[in-house]
Amino acid sequence: MKPSAEKRKIKVIVNPVSGTRSKRGVPELVERTLLDAGFEVEICYTTCRGDATRIGREAVSEACYGVLAVGGDGTVNETAAALCGSGTALGIIPLGSGNGLARHVGIPMDVKAALRVICRDVVRACDYATANETPFFCTCGFGFDAAVTHRFSRKGRRGLMTYLQSTLEEFKDYRSDRYRIAVDGYDSFEQDAFVVACCNASQYGNNAFIAPHASITDGLLDLTVIHEGNPLSKVLVGVEMMTGLIGSNAMIDILQARRIVIDRPAAGPAHLDGEPVEMPAHIEVQVHPGGLYMFTNDRKMRFRPLLSALYKPVEELASRIRSCVYETCRADS
Repeated sequence: MKPSAEKRKIKVIVNPVSGTRSKRGVPELVERTLLDAGFEVEICYTTCRGDATRIGREAVSEACYGVLAVGGDGTVNETAAALCGSGTALGIIPLGSGNGLARHVGIPMDVKAALRVICRDVVRACDYATANETPFFCTCGFGFDAAVTHRFSRKGRRGLMTYLQSTLEEFKDYRSDRYRIAVDGYDSFEQDAFVVACCNASQYGNNAFIAPHASITDGLLDLTVIHEGNPLSKVLVGVEMMTGLIGSNAMIDILQARRIVIDRPAAGPAHLDGEPVEMPAHIEVQVHPGGLYMFTNDRKMRFRPLLSALYKPVEELASRIRSCVYETCRADS
């Protein structure tokens, strides 16, 4: 049950080292804005992996109204994992490199604009998912995307350009596996697949749409299976991800299910929301409807292939320019 809005305490979890964007002045701005909106505020900082989950659990035990994750996807996921099944709502101020969950629920990339969404206080019961009982919130993947995630994690730098470099390096030598997949207990099918992705939300991050019409409130997962193909067809899939047209490609199957069972030849790489993990050959993925309360954008634009994919980067570029101007003005004052 969701806590009463009369007690609106929010813990703010700040990861000072996540992502590639400056956090100078952000905690002060967040605190001031939330206090002006009538929230009680407590600012907390992470110092190591696991801190966000620990602080999130403390917030649940204190029956906090919400927890605001200020950082990248790792900080958001650690925080969200602590809030699953509770009445405490997750809010996001996206300062990472991918920001997949924030983008899906319509949180702007500009800090001030993101805070306006939080202050409008539109909280919805959203789905989350588990892979072998480990929670994830956007996507889990097996195949090429998992291999790229593992390569990216070994780089010394973050950001989109580093991810693209990792993708090109992995693409040269990657070989697909054969998977046996069953959805909702029906007969299984086998497929040589380049990517098998289980999607609670629509994108990996950076507006790369792996399941463009996925919903975080429909109680279903979107299973995207990209078949083995030639190098050119695989490149075209990448282009279609960035335009939102991936669902029209003949070498891609998209199914919906509540429970997905995947068997592959051996244990190996996987990713959960872009975090590299090793998982066994047998994986069970399940959706948990309405299990996570979230601050969402009531003014989110409905997804339209190509149009949305073009609009979002332009909107985010404008937000980044505004942030840079704000930082410059602060430095000069």
